[in-house]
Amino acid sequence: MTLAFAAALLAAGWGEDAGWREVKFGSLKGNHFEARAASGNEPARLVIESQASMSLWARPQLIDLAQTPYLCWRWRVSHALRSADMATKSGDDYAARVYVAFSLPKDSLSWGTRTKLALARKIYGDTVPDAALNYVWDNRQPEGHSAPNAYTAQTQMVVQRSGAALSGRWVHECRDLRADAAKWLPPGAKPVMLAVAADTDNTGEQVTAEFADLGLFAADPR
Repeated sequence: MTLAFAAALLAAGWGEDAGWREVKFGSLKGNHFEARAASGNEPARLVIESQASMSLWARPQLIDLAQTPYLCWRWRVSHALRSADMATKSGDDYAARVYVAFSLPKDSLSWGTRTKLALARKIYGDTVPDAALNYVWDNRQPEGHSAPNAYTAQTQMVVQRSGAALSGRWVHECRDLRADAAKWLPPGAKPVMLAVAADTDNTGEQVTAEFADLGLFAADPR
């Protein structure tokens, strides 16, 4: 790990003392989160056990897309989900998710969208964002596939990894948030929160997802 890489890490600690906390959605059963220290060949990491459950491990994060547009991380999953299908509400589950919440200029939100967001916040809480990008480990769609979330068009799902071929291995990822925001969101969108999750509430399945080395960079460190 280079000094520049180490300096950019956001997750030197995954605990509440580093600004992280669980975000639940209404009455949904939450995931189990455990921060583990580095040992042997294993990095410091967050382990998420998800069993018919869904919640985020999140922290507020104002990101200057002009200065640090690249979001990078490592993740590892125990297996791909079997019955998930991102095209349906009943199948809207993922072995792992990296979630970036955005605030949008008020004039970019229609009256109908503002009304739907207000209702969602009454049900699920104030952490419901104006918009979000989700980078997911899917089970059936090819890598690079993207589509609006089955529940809300304000959230874009992007298939970063797919299938079981890399299950059990650490996989490095990087996304250009500035380019992705320009592609899928209105001008002026600003990242305000980062989160990681596993998601099994709809299918009732079980999975273990791990995250490490989450960081922001001025250029692609690869």
